[in-house]
Amino acid sequence: MFRISNLGFLNFGPQELIIFGVIAILLFGKKLPDVARRVGGSYKEFRKGLSEMRTSVRDVTSSYTDEINNNYSPGSGYAGEDEDRYDDYDEATAPKFEPPPSEPKVASSDDTSDDDAD
Repeated sequence: MFRISNLGFLNFGPQELIIFGVIAILLFGKKLPDVARRVGGSYKEFRKGLSEMRTSVRDVTSSYTDEINNNYSPGSGYAGEDEDRYDDYDEATAPKFEPPPSEPKVASSDDTSDDDAD
C-alpha cells in the first residue's frame, strides 16, 4: 500500500536542507527575506486561527458538559424533573390468570364393567 510516511516525506537531513537553501537563494535572490517574512506571517495567521477554533470548540463543549453535569443528579433522575408528574397514571396490572374449567370425565364402558364384576 502507498503511504506518505514510507516516502520519508519532510524528513530532511543536513544535505537536503543545504540543497534546499541554495535553490531558494537562486530562485528568490534578494527577495528571500521578504518571502520568508510572508511565509512566516501566513504560518502565524494559520496558527492563530487554529488556536481560536480550538478555544471556541472547547468553550462550546465545556458549556455543554457543564449543562449536563448541572442537570443530572444521581439516583433521582434529572434535576428539576417533577417527581409527581407520573402520579396521574394508573398502575399497570395484568389480568388474573384463571385456568379453563376442566372437562367432565365420561365414564367409559370398561370402567363400568369392572364395577359390576365385584
